[in-house]
Amino acid sequence: MVCFGTWPLGGAYGSVEEAATIATMHAALDAGLTFIDTAEGYMNAEAIIGKSIKGRRDELFIATKVSRNDHSTEHIESALENSLRLMGTDYVDLYQLHRATDRPIEDTMEDLLRLRDAGKLRYIGISNFSTEEISAAAKAGPVKSGQPRYNMLFRETEDDLLPAYQSNGIGVMAHSVLAKGLLGGRYKPGFVLSPDDERAAWPAFHGESFQQTYEVTERLKGWAVDQGRDLVQLAVAWPVAHPAVYTSIVGARRPGDIKVLAEAGDWVLSPRDLEEIDEIQGEHRLYIDDQPAGRARDD
Repeated sequence: MVCFGTWPLGGAYGSVEEAATIATMHAALDAGLTFIDTAEGYMNAEAIIGKSIKGRRDELFIATKVSRNDHSTEHIESALENSLRLMGTDYVDLYQLHRATDRPIEDTMEDLLRLRDAGKLRYIGISNFSTEEISAAAKAGPVKSGQPRYNMLFRETEDDLLPAYQSNGIGVMAHSVLAKGLLGGRYKPGFVLSPDDERAAWPAFHGESFQQTYEVTERLKGWAVDQGRDLVQLAVAWPVAHPAVYTSIVGARRPGDIKVLAEAGDWVLSPRDLEEIDEIQGEHRLYIDDQPAGRARDD
């Protein structure tokens, strides 16, 4: 299953004309990408969703998040009401805590359960939680999903977070599956990102680190083509091959990118496929130091 992420539509990778964002949303819905992930903190993404889904709410599963470092009762209530207003709906299917805060999770969960019982949300999720925070949240209430960063380049999640989600019976929505575009096949040596693109300051998009990633992804692209697919579809299909993961979240900024994403949902990688991918990639990995601190967001 492919989940359509709206972080790029909010302007994270540079400004986008509103008409283009709405056209991209319409293309996603028409292609069957009806599982939508967004957040309070995704700039104007929720407003774009609201303008795009009129008359189609019943087709959709909408997930959003309370994003600020404030899980007070007052902020959770106001943030959810604002999300509902912007998206033109009276409930969200999945309401997620974007990050943990200092407030006891038991108190936050009490608020979420009250809002669930009031019909404002259906399910509760978490995002970017540590292993300890995952366990604490699972004990506090019925957490249905969690969002860690997980892709072919950033794999440290396999060591701790994925096992923590599995042991607590929480399904995983993998975010950043294209590694912010490093697994998209669009960027070649010598490219220049615009100053308003958040990735312009990332070490992974410059110098030797980028060159090594480019060489690896070109080989992975060749393997995908031999399977009748492409690199983007490989990047989307790969996380779901892990038993903890039930969906890959992936975004787009152009209607023309949607078809490739939608078609990735039916690609099931075999154990032999995964072995061949590992052989091609070798030891090349990226880690948290390859991106600015605190900027782990959705593709």
